[in-house]
Amino acid sequence: MLEKTIGFIGCGKMAQSIIQGLVKSKVFESKKIYATAKSSKTIDQVKEQYNINVSLNNKEVAKKVDFLVLAVKPYQYEEVISEIKASISEETVIITIAAGVSLAGLKKSFSRDVKLIRTMPNTPSLVGAGMTAMCHNDLIGELELKEVKNLFESIGKVELIDEKLMDAIPAVSGSSPAYVYMLIETLADGAVRQGFTRDQGINLAAQAVLGAAKMVLETGIHPAELKDHVCTPGGATIEAVASLENDKFRGSILNAMEHCTKKSKLLSKQ
Repeated sequence: MLEKTIGFIGCGKMAQSIIQGLVKSKVFESKKIYATAKSSKTIDQVKEQYNINVSLNNKEVAKKVDFLVLAVKPYQYEEVISEIKASISEETVIITIAAGVSLAGLKKSFSRDVKLIRTMPNTPSLVGAGMTAMCHNDLIGELELKEVKNLFESIGKVELIDEKLMDAIPAVSGSSPAYVYMLIETLADGAVRQGFTRDQGINLAAQAVLGAAKMVLETGIHPAELKDHVCTPGGATIEAVASLENDKFRGSILNAMEHCTKKSKLLSKQ
């Protein structure tokens, strides 16, 4: 359990998923977690659900904490940073969770050198199965990086990357849950076509996807080899695989990822 304090400016779904992970894993004590929101209704709900410190005052929280998570929409960053930048100390570690907000852009907004860690978690963080990409500036120490990594590991897995790869993260892990949901929905449609109920189709498909992902992560076996394990000679699976190849299954995914990355880069420049 970390003896430091952490605060969240903004308390939407992603912030609450992180708070939930921190409380559940006991990375931070509830009394050392602070959060703000514009709505009293949100503040009251968060206080009741997680028993943490809450406030409507961003400056107040910014002054108190060792780690400060900016959990607002990208277009709100300039306004929030302008409000709090005089309230943070030189030792405060600023953590972002929004796409398209660069370390250089953040430094410019703060008008001085600050300790910055840029992260990009994805929506499965809500169920503790997230994937967070992370990079940082040169002011972050080894211990601070370890502590923040531990923080995000409370909601899933963490991968440290170079910032130049951040624009590609949505295509790989940020937006890709949407592709998988489409796959599950399509498999469920196919199940209904075969005579299963909708609920049965969704359960069968979702569990198959979950199991396949766990096989990759927990066995360390290459996905291509795992695929080959399912494809018996002259069997039904290899027929399905051949059909997918003929329909450019892989090419469609690669093309979608390319479009996603291009859009991410465009949004980063705006």
